[in-house]
Amino acid sequence: MNLYIQNHKFHYELENLTRLFYPNEKITVIKDTTELEEPYINTVVDDKLTVEVKIGDFSKTLGSGLSAEAENERMLCETVYKILCEKTGVIQPWGMITGVRPVKLYRALKKENGEAYADDYYKNKLFVSDNKLNLTKVTEKTEKKIIDSSSENSCSLYIGIPFCPSRCKYCSFVQASIERCKHLVEPYVDLLCRELKETAGIISKLNLKLETVYMGGGTPTSLSAEQLSKILKTVNTFFDMTNLREFTVEAGRPDTITEAKLISIKENNVDRISINPQTLNDDVLRKIGRKHTTEQTLASYELASKFGFKCINMDLIAGLPSDTFLSFKDTLDRVCELNPECITVHTLSMKRSSTLTQDGTQINKADCDRAKKMLEYAEDKLSENKYLPYYLYRQSRMVGNLENTGWSKSGLESLYNVFVMDETHTIFGCGAGAVTKLKDPRSNYLKRIFNFKYPYEYIDRFDAQLERKEEIYSFYSKCLNYRSPR
Repeated sequence: MNLYIQNHKFHYELENLTRLFYPNEKITVIKDTTELEEPYINTVVDDKLTVEVKIGDFSKTLGSGLSAEAENERMLCETVYKILCEKTGVIQPWGMITGVRPVKLYRALKKENGEAYADDYYKNKLFVSDNKLNLTKVTEKTEKKIIDSSSENSCSLYIGIPFCPSRCKYCSFVQASIERCKHLVEPYVDLLCRELKETAGIISKLNLKLETVYMGGGTPTSLSAEQLSKILKTVNTFFDMTNLREFTVEAGRPDTITEAKLISIKENNVDRISINPQTLNDDVLRKIGRKHTTEQTLASYELASKFGFKCINMDLIAGLPSDTFLSFKDTLDRVCELNPECITVHTLSMKRSSTLTQDGTQINKADCDRAKKMLEYAEDKLSENKYLPYYLYRQSRMVGNLENTGWSKSGLESLYNVFVMDETHTIFGCGAGAVTKLKDPRSNYLKRIFNFKYPYEYIDRFDAQLERKEEIYSFYSKCLNYRSPR
C-alpha cells in the first residue's frame, strides 16, 4: 500500500492508521510527488484537505476545509478512516486510536475539559465504540486512585532477566535460551547485582522514595534458586525498602517454577508473582512453542498458592493460532475456578520479528472476529467473578485492533503496572534491555536511558553502561534543582 504525503507532516499517524486496516501489507510512505502508483492513499494539504483512495476497483475522494494544525491532522485521519471503513467493511473497536495508552489520553481530556467532553471526543472525534469507551472509563477510575497515591519523589525499580527456556513463536522480546547461554548467566547475575547497588546509591543520594519493585523478563525463574536469591537479597540489602508497597517477580513459565525457587522468592519479601499459562490447551501450547503442559500449570499454581503470596497473577492470550472460542472459554473458566487475585488477558500481537510473522502467518477477518468474541466473553466472565479492569494498553499489529487488560480483585491491583503504563513517576531499569524512564514530576517530560539489549553486550560493555547513569543526576538537577552529589 502506497501512502502519499503531500505538503504536510502527518505521516506517522496516517501510516499507523492505514496499518489498522492492512496489517499484513507493507505501508510505503512517499512524500511530495505527483506520480501516484496504485494501490494508494493520497493525502494533500493546500487550500483544503483532500484524501484520494484508489485500491483495485474502489476509488473515492473526499475533502474538507482547513483548521488549526492539530485539527488538520485529525481531520485527515478521520477522512482516511471513513474511506477505509467503507472500503473494507471493518469498523475498528478503538476507532482512530493507534496509540499504546488510550486510558491516559482519556484521563488527560477529562482533566482538561471534563468527563462529558472526553466522552464526546472519544465517540464523535475518535469513533471509539461504546464498549471500549466504557472499558476505558471503568479502568481510568481504578487507575486514578493508584496514580494519585504516588508522591513527587516516588520511584519504581524494574529488574530485567533476559533468559527463557525457549522462545515463544509470538514473542519479539530480546531474550536468550537459558540452555544456549548458560555461560553468560553467572557473569550476568554478578554484574546485575553491581548495577543494582549503583542504582540504590543514586536513589538514596537523590532522596527518592522506592515504592514498587518488579522483576520481569524473559523468565526470571529460568535462573536457579541461588541466583534468584542473590539478586533479591541485593535489592533488600542495598535499597531503602521502608516505603516499598509491593515486590513482584514474574515467575512466568510454569515449567520453571520449583519449590526451591518459590522459597527463595518468598524469603526475600516478594509478595506478588505471576504464573502465565497463556492457554490451558496443550495442542495450542505446542503450536506456539511452549514446553509446559496444562498439568504443569495447575501443579505450579497449587504449589505457589501454599506460600501465602498476597497476589498470584495469571496471563492469558486471546487470538492464539489454532485456538478456538470454545477452547479460550474453557481456559478462562478453569482459571476463574482457581480464583487467582489477578488475571491479565492479552490479545495476540503479530510482531515483525516474531517467528509467527517470519513464517508468514497473517491476520485475517476470521481471526479478528474470533479474538473479539474471546475478549467480550472475558469481560463478562471476569466482571461476573468480581474482577475489575485496572490497567489497559495496546500494541501495534494486534489481532482485531483490540487490547491487553489487567483484571484484579478489589484492592489487589499491581501498582507497578499502573505506574509504568501511565508514566506516573521515574522507573529505574536494571539489566539487559531495561530502560530507565526519568519523569519530571512537575511536567510530562520524560528522559530515557537505555541499557544494552543483549546479555553478551551488557556484560562486555558494562562499565560504559554505568557511565550513562551520570545522566540521572543532570536530569534531576535541571528538573528539580537537585544539587548533584558528585
